[in-house]
Amino acid sequence: MPYMILMQDKPEQGKQRAETRNAHLDYLDANKSRLLAAGAVLDDAGAIASGSMYIVDTDDRKEAERFAADDPFHKAGIFAKVTVMRWRKSFFNGQRLV
Repeated sequence: MPYMILMQDKPEQGKQRAETRNAHLDYLDANKSRLLAAGAVLDDAGAIASGSMYIVDTDDRKEAERFAADDPFHKAGIFAKVTVMRWRKSFFNGQRLV
């Protein structure tokens, strides 16, 4: 069963995010076989990122934690909080799965 990782930015991280974005995207691209989903958490207008969310295909909590820790955004100190939790897909693409 996969893990969902939710990361919340510290305040005023836009500049640091922009400077680290290419390394972050390279990291995700290099690990795309492990990702079921990934993306930025945005404000209601969809304009400003305030965090990240990943669903990592692993049954190992420690591996999910390492995945988050190795993210260049995390290494750059952008995140105020990282939450790792189990995730079960119940609905996907408009279809009920369980």
